[in-house]
Amino acid sequence: MIAATCLVSLALCCGLAWWQWDRFMSASGTFQNLGYVLQWPLFGLFPAFMFWRIKKLREREEAERAGARPEPAATAVPEPRRAPVRRLAVVTEEDAELAAYNSYLRELHARDQHS
Repeated sequence: MIAATCLVSLALCCGLAWWQWDRFMSASGTFQNLGYVLQWPLFGLFPAFMFWRIKKLREREEAERAGARPEPAATAVPEPRRAPVRRLAVVTEEDAELAAYNSYLRELHARDQHS
């Protein structure tokens, strides 16, 4: 059923691409029509790509459940490295002013909540 849907989608979108090509070649055709000629086949291939992608994700999930390590994808993106967080223990006068200001804002917020 899914394969039939993918084929119908591809056939329909290729037909629309052909129609846009005819529009592009006509006297009133524009480059927008040419852009659609290139887009429609991609739209037609999208359901097949999604079917393939879902199948691969299910296989990977089943392999993880079975305890086996899945084969890494050739296009896998590595995990981003996070920079270590460094905290400074030095409290400057500006930090004390900021802390006092934040305290004042908390008081205003508390008063506003009680009103």
